[in-house]
Amino acid sequence: MNLLVVVLNHEEHLRTLLEKLPEIDVRGATVISSTGMGQLLAAADVPIFSTLSKLLSGASNRVENYTVFSVIRTEETLENAIALVHEIAGDLKDVGSGILFVVPVARVEGLAAPLSAGSVKSTGEQHS
Repeated sequence: MNLLVVVLNHEEHLRTLLEKLPEIDVRGATVISSTGMGQLLAAADVPIFSTLSKLLSGASNRVENYTVFSVIRTEETLENAIALVHEIAGDLKDVGSGILFVVPVARVEGLAAPLSAGSVKSTGEQHS
């Protein structure tokens, strides 16, 4: 299992991503509002970040990002989720478009059962 973390810098991508995740067998995600270091420092007019401020000038009114966390059971679902993020938010190579990273998960409790049939044992015990 892995933890997929996606920081979306464009609010309009959030709802689309959340609506499409169940279609690829991702049942849940946690979303928090977040603010990047560059945005905070640029807004505070820290001299070392004056270049960054100019770079982000098109987004200067937006200080908030959305960070999506989701535990993903299988490599196939993880690859599908990453492809979905790219489909919605682009390839994330452009400055200010967002960030995506994956962290291995050694243990999880309380994870919702998968949507796909046959992924849950008849006793109700979940497996990955």
